[in-house]
Amino acid sequence: MGNKRGRQRRNGQNYQRTDRVSGLIREIVASELERIDDPQLFLVSVTGVDVDRELAHATIWFQVPDEDDLEEVVEALEHQRQRIQQALARQSRMRRTPTIHFVPDTSAQEAGRIESILEQLGMTDSETRPETD
Repeated sequence: MGNKRGRQRRNGQNYQRTDRVSGLIREIVASELERIDDPQLFLVSVTGVDVDRELAHATIWFQVPDEDDLEEVVEALEHQRQRIQQALARQSRMRRTPTIHFVPDTSAQEAGRIESILEQLGMTDSETRPETD
């Protein structure tokens, strides 16, 4: 039994710990962003958290509703990073908390770009879905 668990860890198949830490960080950061009284951060959404295997660094992916405000939001997040890092240390009960880094999540914009390319090619939504009877 113990041997099987060891193999899973060496092969990189056991991601439960990093998944749990990612979820915890996401919850703490999102709740802390709600508490911050900054109009630039009012509509920021935390879309995901990636934690490295050593739990030393956490990349926090976020989205803003208006891409024109992205630069100001990045500045506001960097300004509040220390406060968020401290909240993470206080609430997580971890010996050492990962250093957080904020990165804009561009997946929604990329999906929109792909959709517009498909529309330009003449592929509508009904043509891309398989028919079911």
